Amino acid sequence: MIAARDVAEDTDSTGAENVATVLSVEALGISVRTEAGLQPLVSDMGFALRRGETLAIAGESGSGKSITALAIMGLLPAPAVRVTGGRIRLGETDLTTLGERALQTVRGNRIAMIFQEPMTSLNPVMTIGTQLIEAIEAHDPLPRVEARTRAIAALQAVRLSEPERRLGQYPDELSGGMRQRVMIAMAIALRPDVLIADEPTTALDVTVQREVLDLLRRLQRDLGTAIILITHDMGVVAEMADRVLILRDGRIVEEAPVARLFESPRAAYTRELLNAVPRIGSGAVQTARARPTGMPVARVQDLSVAFDLRGGIFGRVTHRVHAVEGVSFEIHPGETFALVGESGSGKSTIARALVGLVPFSGSVEIAGQRLGAGRHALRAVRRAAQLIFQDPKAALDPRMRVGDLVAEPLVIHGIGTPAERRGRVANLFERVGLAPADADRFPHEFSGGQRQRICIARALALEPRLIIADESVSALDVSVQARVLDLLRGLKDDFGVAYLFISHDMAVVENIADRVAVMYLGQIVETGSRDQIFRDPRHSYTRRLIEAVPIPDPTHVRQPVDRPPSEIPSPVRRIGDPPNRRSLISVGHGHLVAE
Repeated sequence: MIAARDVAEDTDSTGAENVATVLSVEALGISVRTEAGLQPLVSDMGFALRRGETLAIAGESGSGKSITALAIMGLLPAPAVRVTGGRIRLGETDLTTLGERALQTVRGNRIAMIFQEPMTSLNPVMTIGTQLIEAIEAHDPLPRVEARTRAIAALQAVRLSEPERRLGQYPDELSGGMRQRVMIAMAIALRPDVLIADEPTTALDVTVQREVLDLLRRLQRDLGTAIILITHDMGVVAEMADRVLILRDGRIVEEAPVARLFESPRAAYTRELLNAVPRIGSGAVQTARARPTGMPVARVQDLSVAFDLRGGIFGRVTHRVHAVEGVSFEIHPGETFALVGESGSGKSTIARALVGLVPFSGSVEIAGQRLGAGRHALRAVRRAAQLIFQDPKAALDPRMRVGDLVAEPLVIHGIGTPAERRGRVANLFERVGLAPADADRFPHEFSGGQRQRICIARALALEPRLIIADESVSALDVSVQARVLDLLRGLKDDFGVAYLFISHDMAVVENIADRVAVMYLGQIVETGSRDQIFRDPRHSYTRRLIEAVPIPDPTHVRQPVDRPPSEIPSPVRRIGDPPNRRSLISVGHGHLVAE
């Protein structure tokens, strides 16, 4: 444990010795009840949080970050998980001694929490206004008119456009960034002393993430709120934190002011985390490559995907979602071609179109087979192109052994005898860094990174020409992410497979891609080699994406994005009013930019 005295000494070096402590955690222990007895989840946790300070708690999944936050909020899933030692003091109040009724007066009023996924935190059948006003009235019995006025003021504070109209909307009518702003508005409506932000930007696009981080920084400046920021993104830690706790297996392995932690980390585990962080500008300069000749693995020409929306009394088609509009590109053998852009830009829709999972217009050829030329061609395409999805847990049937899951594509396509399939599975497990004996286990017995390796093994089972990786590393911890990316690079060298790599993480893309296409509202606005896109971006949207990436360097000074949110353009248009197609102009050497 790091004692409170040691914490105070570290904080003194930042000049914060005269600032009052609002929250202190002392020798905290949390355990889960199992058949074998109590098993510790968090041991000897200790830190102090001062007014106006941001304390980052960082570490990989399972390190104890979120369970510590739930203990502070009194939200542990009792009786299975409970505090088994130590104290949590809010001012002079020991929260561990309070009953549920007393804790309800503290939650939201003095301590508030922003959860990672706003859609699961908001009631989908209640309007934003009802939920926000209810949260205010729970702690401050105001007349309904005054509570509504305060709710509007909270939405204005988080820069949500048209706050009065938003009160009457439901959560599914808002974008992910807007929903997260609503959650922040609910959290700050009562001006709490402590705000706990549990992975508040992990599920957000990089530009929305930038706006949310700037918003938290501005609100802290205006309200003096102390923030506990829980994250595994060391770039976010560098930009937001005053002090950092690094957790591993429920224990603190290092604590330091943010500048010292990044400049001279003392723990080997901290150095491992920092070394695994992908950094913009760290990709090696590409050597000149000969222009590819011969047949590309994938050729996409004028691809469009639209979905009709019906309305009115007669249910007629009135609007159309233009998810993808006139996209063309080629992917060559042994190449990693990346599609980048925000949510809703059409990246994943293209991936599904390439394997025949959504209807489309235009032309798609995979390994010389044209999609749409009949069931035989579709079967051939699905053998030549395989998908790796974002969530490996959801992609694996929990009732099947992982060996059977990896062999399943071979069974479907009638390849090999049972003995040959078992040998193929064992070989694939070794290639992705797993033991052949692991084939007899079930998905829940593996970590997230191991499950993603199983998904990669399954994708390789049919020896495809193209692997489509759709946000395949975005849900992984940074060190696991680095290992999976290294695996993908090695498999490309070994098998000559090509990748369509889909991501909104520009730092990851810069470290793995050969060529990049930037998408906005269903169309490509810039495409070129990795160096052309990252070292000489020409389109304003590309520059915006790159500039929004968190920099894992506390000395980097970024100007905050201080602008009111604009309405997000919608891909939904009335029938007969299609979007204008952007023409791409060459700026030299295969670098194309939209007019």
